[in-house]
Amino acid sequence: MEGWAVWLTGLPSSGKSTIAKALAERLAANGIRCQILESDELRRAITPNPTYSREERDLFYGIMAYIGKLLTDNGVNVIFDATANRRAYRDRARREIGRFMEVYVKCPLRVCMERDSKGIYRMGIEGSATNVPGLQAGYEEPIEPDLVVESDKMDPEACASAILEAMIAKFGLALKGRGGIRCR
Repeated sequence: MEGWAVWLTGLPSSGKSTIAKALAERLAANGIRCQILESDELRRAITPNPTYSREERDLFYGIMAYIGKLLTDNGVNVIFDATANRRAYRDRARREIGRFMEVYVKCPLRVCMERDSKGIYRMGIEGSATNVPGLQAGYEEPIEPDLVVESDKMDPEACASAILEAMIAKFGLALKGRGGIRCR
């Protein structure tokens, strides 16, 4: 059976990674396995000395979508944890992956900057990083995401619950006896 893919997109430090982990844990607790494709981890393998240029991002997100397609074509469920600051990156994945859902992890830039555990925004302000989405590089919000979760208003568990409910509707995941989830 073909797997599904959920792409969590949003500004850096919007909560994508925390929500992806919470969602994966909920799925695992209900017997559904998935692979998180986390952009920072994947970038270390593909572009170990990233420049974050537009050309590099075009290549990187194209490869990321292709890996997601290979996995889902072979029955592996995927959670993309990646900013993917241009709509074209996410739209490519949507075109290539049959069972696809885009979730916008919406969070004001000010809150993302306050949460900035990796120092991305600080480096952007200081000038040592020159392509930070939301600062020097634009972030194109999804036009018609399958779901929007507001991570400044909802905790990660509530976001994961909302995503799971949307997945039940979109992918035909159904509750099975005793509160578990199964794929139809």
